[in-house]
Amino acid sequence: MGKKGKGKIKKRLKYFSNTRVYEYQDQAFKYFGLCCTLIGVVVLMLLLGDVLYRGLSRLDWDFIMGLPSRRAAKAGIYTAWVGTLWIMVLTAVIAFPIGISAGLYLEEYNKKSRLSNIIEINIANLAGVPSIIYGLLGLELFARALKLGESVLTGALTLSLLILPIIIVSTREALKAVPYSIREGSYALGASKWQTIWYQVLPAAVSGIFTGVILSLSRAIGETAPLIVIGALTFVPFVPESVMDSFTVLPIQIFNWVSRPQKEFSENAAAAIIILLSITFIMNGIAVYIRHKWQKKVKW
Repeated sequence: MGKKGKGKIKKRLKYFSNTRVYEYQDQAFKYFGLCCTLIGVVVLMLLLGDVLYRGLSRLDWDFIMGLPSRRAAKAGIYTAWVGTLWIMVLTAVIAFPIGISAGLYLEEYNKKSRLSNIIEINIANLAGVPSIIYGLLGLELFARALKLGESVLTGALTLSLLILPIIIVSTREALKAVPYSIREGSYALGASKWQTIWYQVLPAAVSGIFTGVILSLSRAIGETAPLIVIGALTFVPFVPESVMDSFTVLPIQIFNWVSRPQKEFSENAAAAIIILLSITFIMNGIAVYIRHKWQKKVKW
Protein backbone atom coordinates (compact mmCIF):
# COMPACT_ATOMS: atom_id res chain seq x y z
CA MET A 1 0.00 0.00 0.00
CA GLY A 2 1.32 3.38 -0.99
CA LYS A 3 1.60 6.57 0.99
CA LYS A 4 -1.59 7.94 -0.60
CA GLY A 5 -3.57 4.89 0.53
CA LYS A 6 -2.25 5.15 4.08
CA GLY A 7 -3.09 8.86 4.12
CA LYS A 8 -6.69 8.18 3.07
CA ILE A 9 -7.07 5.53 5.77
CA LYS A 10 -5.74 7.92 8.42
CA LYS A 11 -8.17 10.63 7.28
CA ARG A 12 -11.10 8.21 7.47
CA LEU A 13 -10.09 6.99 10.92
CA LYS A 14 -9.73 10.59 12.08
CA TYR A 15 -13.15 11.41 10.61
CA PHE A 16 -14.84 8.50 12.41
CA SER A 17 -13.10 9.31 15.69
CA ASN A 18 -14.22 12.95 15.41
CA THR A 19 -17.75 11.79 14.61
CA ARG A 20 -17.82 9.68 17.78
CA VAL A 21 -16.53 12.63 19.81
CA TYR A 22 -19.30 14.82 18.40
CA GLU A 23 -21.89 12.17 19.22
CA TYR A 24 -20.61 11.95 22.80
CA GLN A 25 -20.69 15.74 23.07
CA ASP A 26 -24.23 15.81 21.72
CA GLN A 27 -25.39 13.20 24.23
CA ALA A 28 -23.58 14.97 27.08
CA PHE A 29 -25.20 18.30 26.22
CA LYS A 30 -28.59 16.58 25.94
CA TYR A 31 -28.35 15.15 29.45
CA PHE A 32 -26.90 18.41 30.79
CA GLY A 33 -29.88 20.34 29.42
CA LEU A 34 -32.26 17.73 30.87
CA CYS A 35 -30.62 18.04 34.30
CA CYS A 36 -30.89 21.85 34.19
CA THR A 37 -34.56 21.58 33.24
CA LEU A 38 -35.24 19.14 36.07
CA ILE A 39 -33.48 21.41 38.56
CA GLY A 40 -35.61 24.35 37.48
CA VAL A 41 -38.81 22.30 37.66
CA VAL A 42 -37.94 20.87 41.08
CA VAL A 43 -37.11 24.30 42.52
CA LEU A 44 -40.35 25.71 41.09
CA MET A 45 -42.38 22.83 42.55
CA LEU A 46 -40.73 23.30 45.95
CA LEU A 47 -41.56 27.01 45.93
CA LEU A 48 -45.16 26.36 44.85
CA GLY A 49 -45.47 23.62 47.45
CA ASP A 50 -44.22 25.94 50.18
CA VAL A 51 -46.64 28.68 49.09
CA LEU A 52 -49.57 26.24 49.03
CA TYR A 53 -48.59 24.74 52.40
CA ARG A 54 -48.47 28.12 54.11
CA GLY A 55 -51.29 29.85 52.25
CA LEU A 56 -54.11 27.32 51.84
CA SER A 57 -54.95 27.32 55.53
CA ARG A 58 -55.43 31.10 55.42
CA LEU A 59 -57.43 31.11 52.21
CA ASP A 60 -61.15 31.52 52.86
CA TRP A 61 -64.06 33.77 51.93
CA ASP A 62 -63.38 36.22 54.76
CA PHE A 63 -59.80 36.65 53.56
CA ILE A 64 -60.91 37.31 49.97
CA MET A 65 -63.67 39.75 50.94
CA GLY A 66 -61.94 41.27 53.96
CA LEU A 67 -60.54 44.80 54.13
CA PRO A 68 -56.88 45.47 54.99
CA SER A 69 -55.97 45.54 58.66
CA ARG A 70 -52.89 45.92 60.84
CA ARG A 71 -53.88 42.67 62.51
CA ALA A 72 -52.92 39.68 60.39
CA ALA A 73 -55.88 37.55 61.46
CA LYS A 74 -58.37 40.18 60.26
CA ALA A 75 -56.50 41.38 57.16
CA GLY A 76 -58.01 40.68 53.74
CA ILE A 77 -57.29 41.35 50.08
CA TYR A 78 -60.60 42.75 48.89
CA THR A 79 -59.27 46.19 47.98
CA ALA A 80 -56.11 44.65 46.47
CA TRP A 81 -57.77 42.22 44.05
CA VAL A 82 -60.44 44.75 43.08
CA GLY A 83 -57.66 47.27 42.36
CA THR A 84 -55.87 44.60 40.31
CA LEU A 85 -59.01 44.07 38.21
CA TRP A 86 -59.37 47.83 37.72
CA ILE A 87 -55.76 48.10 36.55
CA MET A 88 -56.02 45.01 34.34
CA VAL A 89 -59.18 46.11 32.54
CA LEU A 90 -58.12 49.73 32.10
CA THR A 91 -54.64 48.76 30.91
CA ALA A 92 -56.18 46.40 28.36
CA VAL A 93 -58.57 49.07 27.10
CA ILE A 94 -55.72 51.56 26.65
CA ALA A 95 -52.86 49.38 25.42
CA PHE A 96 -54.47 46.77 23.19
CA PRO A 97 -56.03 49.01 20.49
CA ILE A 98 -52.95 51.23 20.34
CA GLY A 99 -50.44 48.36 20.31
CA ILE A 100 -52.29 46.23 17.75
CA SER A 101 -52.93 49.23 15.48
CA ALA A 102 -49.28 50.29 15.67
CA GLY A 103 -48.07 46.78 14.87
CA LEU A 104 -50.53 46.55 11.98
CA TYR A 105 -49.39 49.86 10.53
CA LEU A 106 -45.67 49.09 10.86
CA GLU A 107 -46.05 45.67 9.25
CA GLU A 108 -48.64 46.29 6.52
CA TYR A 109 -48.53 49.99 5.63
CA ASN A 110 -45.16 51.36 6.65
CA LYS A 111 -42.61 51.73 3.86
CA LYS A 112 -39.02 50.73 4.52
CA SER A 113 -36.88 53.78 5.19
CA ARG A 114 -34.20 54.98 7.54
CA LEU A 115 -36.81 56.49 9.86
CA SER A 116 -38.85 53.29 9.98
CA ASN A 117 -35.71 51.30 10.81
CA ILE A 118 -34.95 53.66 13.69
CA ILE A 119 -38.52 53.30 14.97
CA GLU A 120 -38.37 49.50 14.81
CA ILE A 121 -35.03 49.38 16.64
CA ASN A 122 -36.33 51.68 19.37
CA ILE A 123 -39.49 49.64 19.84
CA ALA A 124 -37.44 46.47 20.20
CA ASN A 125 -35.14 48.20 22.71
CA LEU A 126 -38.06 49.55 24.74
CA ALA A 127 -39.24 45.99 25.36
CA GLY A 128 -36.08 45.42 27.43
CA VAL A 129 -36.14 48.64 29.47
CA PRO A 130 -36.44 48.00 33.26
CA SER A 131 -39.95 48.50 34.54
CA ILE A 132 -38.91 51.04 37.16
CA ILE A 133 -37.93 53.44 34.35
CA TYR A 134 -41.53 53.36 33.16
CA GLY A 135 -42.56 54.09 36.73
CA LEU A 136 -40.39 57.21 36.79
CA LEU A 137 -41.82 58.27 33.42
CA GLY A 138 -45.38 57.72 34.65
CA LEU A 139 -44.67 59.68 37.84
CA GLU A 140 -43.35 62.70 35.96
CA LEU A 141 -45.70 62.64 32.97
CA PHE A 142 -49.04 61.38 34.26
CA ALA A 143 -48.96 62.01 38.02
CA ARG A 144 -47.25 65.43 37.98
CA ALA A 145 -47.42 67.01 34.50
CA LEU A 146 -51.00 65.90 33.75
CA LYS A 147 -51.90 66.14 37.47
CA LEU A 148 -53.61 62.77 37.59
CA GLY A 149 -52.10 62.00 40.98
CA GLU A 150 -51.89 58.56 42.56
CA SER A 151 -54.94 57.32 40.67
CA VAL A 152 -56.00 54.15 38.90
CA LEU A 153 -55.68 55.98 35.58
CA THR A 154 -52.04 56.87 36.30
CA GLY A 155 -51.24 53.24 37.08
CA ALA A 156 -53.03 51.97 33.97
CA LEU A 157 -51.31 54.49 31.68
CA THR A 158 -47.92 53.63 33.14
CA LEU A 159 -48.42 49.89 32.69
CA SER A 160 -49.77 50.52 29.19
CA LEU A 161 -46.45 52.13 28.27
CA LEU A 162 -44.69 49.13 29.78
CA ILE A 163 -46.47 46.51 27.67
CA LEU A 164 -46.94 48.48 24.43
CA PRO A 165 -43.57 47.40 22.91
CA ILE A 166 -44.36 43.75 23.67
CA ILE A 167 -47.79 43.99 22.04
CA ILE A 168 -46.38 45.75 18.96
CA VAL A 169 -43.60 43.19 18.49
CA SER A 170 -45.91 40.19 19.01
CA THR A 171 -48.49 41.66 16.61
CA ARG A 172 -45.87 42.14 13.90
CA GLU A 173 -44.53 38.62 14.34
CA ALA A 174 -48.06 37.18 14.09
CA LEU A 175 -48.73 39.15 10.90
CA LYS A 176 -45.39 38.02 9.41
CA ALA A 177 -46.39 34.40 9.99
CA VAL A 178 -49.41 34.72 7.68
CA PRO A 179 -48.47 33.39 4.21
CA TYR A 180 -48.32 36.07 1.54
CA SER A 181 -50.35 33.81 -0.76
CA ILE A 182 -53.44 34.68 1.31
CA ARG A 183 -52.93 38.35 0.52
CA GLU A 184 -52.31 37.61 -3.17
CA GLY A 185 -55.46 35.52 -3.41
CA SER A 186 -57.52 38.29 -1.83
CA TYR A 187 -56.06 40.92 -4.16
CA ALA A 188 -56.75 38.64 -7.13
CA LEU A 189 -60.44 38.55 -6.20
CA GLY A 190 -60.58 42.36 -6.24
CA ALA A 191 -60.38 43.09 -2.51
CA SER A 192 -58.77 46.32 -1.34
CA LYS A 193 -55.80 46.41 1.02
CA TRP A 194 -57.93 47.14 4.05
CA GLN A 195 -60.46 44.41 3.13
CA THR A 196 -57.59 41.96 2.75
CA ILE A 197 -56.17 42.89 6.14
CA TRP A 198 -59.53 42.93 7.96
CA TYR A 199 -61.10 39.80 6.48
CA GLN A 200 -58.05 37.64 5.71
CA VAL A 201 -54.83 38.63 7.46
CA LEU A 202 -56.15 39.53 10.92
CA PRO A 203 -58.31 36.38 11.34
CA ALA A 204 -55.30 34.29 10.36
CA ALA A 205 -53.00 36.12 12.80
CA VAL A 206 -55.41 36.62 15.69
CA SER A 207 -54.23 33.57 17.64
CA GLY A 208 -50.64 34.81 17.71
CA ILE A 209 -51.75 38.36 18.51
CA PHE A 210 -53.88 37.23 21.44
CA THR A 211 -51.06 35.09 22.79
CA GLY A 212 -48.71 38.08 22.90
CA VAL A 213 -51.42 40.33 24.31
CA ILE A 214 -52.33 37.98 27.16
CA LEU A 215 -48.68 37.36 28.05
CA SER A 216 -48.00 41.09 28.14
CA LEU A 217 -51.03 41.67 30.37
CA SER A 218 -49.87 38.85 32.67
CA ARG A 219 -46.57 40.67 33.03
CA ALA A 220 -48.34 43.94 33.82
CA ILE A 221 -50.43 42.30 36.57
CA GLY A 222 -47.29 41.08 38.35
CA GLU A 223 -45.41 44.39 38.19
CA THR A 224 -44.72 46.15 41.47
CA ALA A 225 -41.84 48.60 40.94
CA PRO A 226 -43.56 51.08 38.57
CA LEU A 227 -46.69 51.21 40.74
CA ILE A 228 -44.65 51.86 43.87
CA VAL A 229 -42.83 54.69 42.09
CA ILE A 230 -46.07 56.43 41.05
CA GLY A 231 -47.31 56.23 44.63
CA ALA A 232 -49.70 53.27 44.76
CA LEU A 233 -50.57 52.82 48.43
CA THR A 234 -49.96 49.74 50.56
CA PHE A 235 -52.92 50.46 52.86
CA VAL A 236 -56.17 51.39 51.10
CA PRO A 237 -59.28 50.88 53.28
CA PHE A 238 -61.71 51.45 50.41
CA VAL A 239 -62.45 50.08 46.94
CA PRO A 240 -61.80 52.46 44.01
CA GLU A 241 -65.06 53.61 42.46
CA SER A 242 -63.62 55.66 39.59
CA VAL A 243 -60.41 55.92 37.59
CA MET A 244 -59.31 58.92 39.68
CA ASP A 245 -59.37 57.11 43.04
CA SER A 246 -56.31 55.84 44.90
CA PHE A 247 -55.66 52.12 44.68
CA THR A 248 -53.53 49.18 45.62
CA VAL A 249 -52.88 45.89 43.84
CA LEU A 250 -52.05 42.34 44.87
CA PRO A 251 -48.26 42.53 44.20
CA ILE A 252 -47.95 45.63 46.41
CA GLN A 253 -50.05 44.03 49.15
CA ILE A 254 -47.88 40.91 48.99
CA PHE A 255 -44.71 43.04 49.12
CA ASN A 256 -46.08 44.83 52.19
CA TRP A 257 -46.93 41.62 54.03
CA VAL A 258 -43.64 39.90 53.19
CA SER A 259 -41.72 42.84 54.68
CA ARG A 260 -43.47 42.35 58.03
CA PRO A 261 -41.61 40.27 60.65
CA GLN A 262 -44.73 38.47 61.96
CA LYS A 263 -45.28 34.91 60.76
CA GLU A 264 -49.02 35.50 60.31
CA PHE A 265 -48.39 38.16 57.65
CA SER A 266 -46.18 35.76 55.68
CA GLU A 267 -49.12 33.33 55.64
CA ASN A 268 -51.33 36.14 54.33
CA ALA A 269 -48.74 36.85 51.64
CA ALA A 270 -48.71 33.17 50.61
CA ALA A 271 -52.50 33.14 50.34
CA ALA A 272 -52.43 36.33 48.24
CA ILE A 273 -49.79 34.74 45.98
CA ILE A 274 -52.18 31.83 45.38
CA ILE A 275 -54.90 34.28 44.32
CA LEU A 276 -52.51 36.14 42.00
CA LEU A 277 -51.33 32.87 40.44
CA SER A 278 -54.95 31.81 39.96
CA ILE A 279 -55.72 35.03 38.08
CA THR A 280 -52.65 34.52 35.89
CA PHE A 281 -53.54 30.88 35.15
CA ILE A 282 -57.10 31.85 34.26
CA MET A 283 -55.83 34.49 31.84
CA ASN A 284 -53.42 32.05 30.22
CA GLY A 285 -56.20 29.49 29.99
CA ILE A 286 -58.40 32.02 28.20
CA ALA A 287 -55.52 32.76 25.80
CA VAL A 288 -55.05 29.05 25.06
CA TYR A 289 -58.80 28.62 24.48
CA ILE A 290 -59.00 31.59 22.12
CA ARG A 291 -55.92 30.44 20.21
CA HIS A 292 -57.27 26.89 19.86
CA LYS A 293 -60.68 28.16 18.76
CA TRP A 294 -59.28 30.47 16.08
CA GLN A 295 -56.80 27.87 14.84
CA LYS A 296 -59.76 25.59 14.10
CA LYS A 297 -61.49 28.33 12.12
CA VAL A 298 -58.43 29.44 10.14
CA LYS A 299 -56.62 26.84 8.04
CA TRP A 300 -54.02 27.40 5.33
